[in-house]
Amino acid sequence: MSTDSSAGYTGTTDGPERSPTPETQPKRPEASLGELVSEMTGELSTLFRKEVELAKTEAREELSQAGGAAAMLGGAALAGWLALVMLSFALAWVLDQALNTALSFAIVGVVWAFAAFILQRSGRSRMSRLRGLPETRETIKEDVEWAKAQTS
Repeated sequence: MSTDSSAGYTGTTDGPERSPTPETQPKRPEASLGELVSEMTGELSTLFRKEVELAKTEAREELSQAGGAAAMLGGAALAGWLALVMLSFALAWVLDQALNTALSFAIVGVVWAFAAFILQRSGRSRMSRLRGLPETRETIKEDVEWAKAQTS
């Protein structure tokens, strides 16, 4: 048995003396535990800030692209609405050939009111099923629990 004091180890070893490998040597032996923890905390804080900054940058880029797409969809919706209005007038004038003009326009209006009612009910039903970022809410809860466990 021998004593290995070159690596700061004062216990005994069986077999030949081994020289310490670089992996087992402290990288900063002069630093206290408090200094190391403080440094680690600062680095984690910096890492977190950079991750948030990256997420913001990515979100801005995505929102910019989404804005352009939304503008095109809005233009398409306007064009579709105008087409619907023109086709509705055409249908009312076709019905006018067989019916009174006012009755023809009333029939087309009732058809569109029924379509609006069905779409409103369907949209309302879908909206009631939305839960609003369930994964984000869950991960935030997990982060809070983790932080509480770390401080305890």
